[in-house]
Amino acid sequence: MIGDEGVEQRDLITLVVDDVGSVVATDVMWEPYRLLGPDGEVLGCVAGFLHELQAAGRSTATQRSYALDLLRWFRFLWAVGVSWGQATRCEARDFCRWLALVDKPRRSGTVTRPAGATNPVTGKRSPGGKYAPSTLAHSETVLRTFYAFHLEAGTGPIVNPFPLVRERAGGRAHAHHNPMEPFGNERSGRYRPRLAQRVPRRIPDERFNQVFAQLRSDRDRALVAFWVSTGARAAELLGARGGDVDPGQQLITVVRKGSRAVQALPASVDAFVWLRLYQCSLGSSVPAGPDDPLWWTSRGKPRPLTYHAARAMFMRANQGLGANWSLHDLRHTAAYRMARDPLLPLCDVQWVLGHVHLSTTQLYLAPAPSEVIAEVLAHQRRLVDEAELRRQPPPGAPDGGQYRPESLATLFDRPSR
Repeated sequence: MIGDEGVEQRDLITLVVDDVGSVVATDVMWEPYRLLGPDGEVLGCVAGFLHELQAAGRSTATQRSYALDLLRWFRFLWAVGVSWGQATRCEARDFCRWLALVDKPRRSGTVTRPAGATNPVTGKRSPGGKYAPSTLAHSETVLRTFYAFHLEAGTGPIVNPFPLVRERAGGRAHAHHNPMEPFGNERSGRYRPRLAQRVPRRIPDERFNQVFAQLRSDRDRALVAFWVSTGARAAELLGARGGDVDPGQQLITVVRKGSRAVQALPASVDAFVWLRLYQCSLGSSVPAGPDDPLWWTSRGKPRPLTYHAARAMFMRANQGLGANWSLHDLRHTAAYRMARDPLLPLCDVQWVLGHVHLSTTQLYLAPAPSEVIAEVLAHQRRLVDEAELRRQPPPGAPDGGQYRPESLATLFDRPSR
């Protein structure tokens, strides 16, 4: 349908996007994930793009994330009957509108929770029924990069359906930029939503002790102790090997997520104590060489512990308190503890956390929302106390704050009654 202004208008209300196609994992090192079409055939345009990501050093988790975003896009194109090579900005615009307003599909077997409800223990909101703005922004970035790759290779449309924002007519780039501030990503996607800057959430110390008491094994206690003392990401610590542990120096070596740099991180003494107890409980049931995994499953045949298994472990500890903290909140907790220590320089905290920019580490200097709320409530109580003191009569004065008659007689030199 063509609108009054000559722009194609698509009826998104009656549009039905079928759950066809899939992203499948393989055992092939050169192609860890594949995107299959409705007929079960591999989409070559996506396979070439994933190969490009692998050549650029992107991890397998990144390739999976990009493939899932592309699957949503291809499902939309299959529903509207447009080939990926013939997609225009009209399809890109309608896809971004559809993705922002459609309900998320629910996984079978998941517990139904009120969408957007606030947890009374942590104050964190549960995922809503719609896709989050961060998901929309990530999807727009992936699709714009996908078409930029094919545009450069000459295998796709000659115009990127996901363009950048319009520039000022006749304006100079960065014309109003503050020279004292660093240059940011000022050219973003035209259909990219605005993201609010979220304050990192930490686990309060008293609540952390309660969560730690819910852990069931020495392995779980060692993992949580390492996460909360090193500030390492969950996947970074789970990828550690037996030779990466140095108890004498209180160091554990991890591979950083983005840069893939090998970095030794200092950890607490308690973490190494729990680790040793865990290793003693394993005995000879699992290999303990320097190149063998450090963390193993505790049920059935021992297998290297995955992120999803560790996440399920921490969720079980949360359920005992009715909380919904995540594994990444342990990294935030470690960052808050280090950043709020006046004897620890902020540049040292930046190095431990692996941040490229110091401005990212400075986020942890801001007080937590719970601390701000407590301080403001204390301020309001002090105002009430001060008002009560002002209403009280001065010492020695009768009720109502009136002066004594004999004092007035002495002051004005007249006899008192």
